[in-house]
Amino acid sequence: MHTVTSRRSFLGAAAAVAAALSGSSVLAAEAGKFQISLAEWSLHKTLFAGKLNNLDFAATAKQEFGIEAVEYVNQFFKDKAQDAAYLADLKKRAADVGVKILLIMIDGEGNLGDPSLSKRMKAVENHYRWVEAAKTLGCHSIRVNAGSAGSYEEQMHRAADGLRALSEFAAQHGLNVIVENHGGLSSNGAWLSSVMKLVNLKNCGTLPDFGNFRIQGEEWYDRYKGVEELMPFAKAVSAKSHDFDEAGNETKTDYLKMMKIVLAAGYAGYVGIEYEGSKLDEYAGVRATKTLLERVRGELG
Repeated sequence: MHTVTSRRSFLGAAAAVAAALSGSSVLAAEAGKFQISLAEWSLHKTLFAGKLNNLDFAATAKQEFGIEAVEYVNQFFKDKAQDAAYLADLKKRAADVGVKILLIMIDGEGNLGDPSLSKRMKAVENHYRWVEAAKTLGCHSIRVNAGSAGSYEEQMHRAADGLRALSEFAAQHGLNVIVENHGGLSSNGAWLSSVMKLVNLKNCGTLPDFGNFRIQGEEWYDRYKGVEELMPFAKAVSAKSHDFDEAGNETKTDYLKMMKIVLAAGYAGYVGIEYEGSKLDEYAGVRATKTLLERVRGELG
């Protein structure tokens, strides 16, 4: 009798622990836990126009928007990846204003899933300097693209090949390689999640973007399904915004619905504002997105 009682007690305790663990994502969703960061692309027009210097982006994030974590874009310091003095200055300026540098978004370095093996490996090697720069800046990841060509299956294996090679290099520096849905088959959530499973490395993940689900032309992938498929691998999240209605809601994405999907996956990291609209100027667009995210966080909390 004593044995049965003890066994029941043990099973009850084990069940409670299991329930607590499996319910962690639910608790995260209930608590509305996420922090807000700013992607540098939100101010790309201002930067390209020379009205803001890349070195001053962190201070702008803090002073203009009250945001203390940023995501840089390599296009704004393309020739500085191996400039030790520049990177030291960039890091110091962010630290001086209490801003954390989360990652660098990398574009224009070749297709990691290129059909040509030599071009694919060249693209991988082109990213090495950005892995090293990201390590210097104290980032947790570099964001890359999984561009490829060929059939659905061919592109899957080619992208996985390039990503695996780059991720193995990044692992030596304690860095993650994260892929954004960014056009082509990468905007197909099922395809990109399959690529992640093929790579099968802990430091290779995703950066789900709320809006980048146009595969080509007018062919769109369902954004909510896509984010749900990519969240199990997510190490960052991009809150894409374009336009807002009179109530302050984004017109293309239901942020409350989307953030429920993000948090249900157990995600409690940073959600990066990435404003790409034209009706509001960039500064107003960032503020509108931040206000919306804060409102959603309050509703979920």
